[in-house]
Amino acid sequence: MEPRIGVVGCGLMGSGIAEVCARSGLDVIVVESNKEALMRGQDKVASSLARAAKGGKITEAERERSIELLTFSEEMEALFDRDIVIEAIVESEVAKIDVFKGLDSIVKSEDAILASNTSSIPIMKLAMATKRPASVIGIHFFNPVPVLPLVELVRSLLTSEVVEKKAQEFAEGLLHKTVIRSKDRAGFIVNALLIPYLLSAVRMFETGFASAEDIDQGMVKGCAHPMGPLALTDLIGLDTTMAVAESLYEEFKEPLYAPPPLLSRMCEAGLLGRKSGRGFYDYSK
Repeated sequence: MEPRIGVVGCGLMGSGIAEVCARSGLDVIVVESNKEALMRGQDKVASSLARAAKGGKITEAERERSIELLTFSEEMEALFDRDIVIEAIVESEVAKIDVFKGLDSIVKSEDAILASNTSSIPIMKLAMATKRPASVIGIHFFNPVPVLPLVELVRSLLTSEVVEKKAQEFAEGLLHKTVIRSKDRAGFIVNALLIPYLLSAVRMFETGFASAEDIDQGMVKGCAHPMGPLALTDLIGLDTTMAVAESLYEEFKEPLYAPPPLLSRMCEAGLLGRKSGRGFYDYSK
């Protein structure tokens, strides 16, 4: 029997995870903390599915079927019968630990997988918030989830081999993602390499060495990157970049992981990138 999926959080990542699960024919319940956030997330999924159908990536029947497989709720208790629950809330260790404590008491099946989509927080810290650390694993998707094929699978010191195997079968066999494995260290593979690069670009811009446009053009035209580092930071979200950098710096204490002052000030000012309409570039128009 195919697993019943739960997703906690319906923001940029949670809505994408819910969508790819529904498009794969899986029953999905999505939980958000309040009605407004839930409605925004529901609209994100509906709009993304509509674009996929219009672009010929899925049929109209598949779009309708995906909508039918999605249930949206404000109640965490709705996840009691889920086989795999994926946490995809804000990149905050405190908030994520609180979610895992709740899931531990709500999800009834002892065989259920409790997964985190965290991009930087060690899985062991989340696992120890539960009484079943062997069932906790990292399943880290990439934005936009319906487009990018990669998933990082992160097993903690206590994650069971059975859970790791089931998680791989879920990501590869059901969602048709490409799986790479990482040790349970802050940032895992991709962000441990990506974040220092993004922070270096922020520092270069901060010192006035080059304009944002020239920094980005240099990497796009000179290194064949699909997007420049500052535009990518805007896409990821400056707050998310900041949170990942802080997690990496806490773990390794390496200067290359330390958030530049400009990044901190922009986050404090609410200049978070595309999500807020302004970051290193202006998206208000």
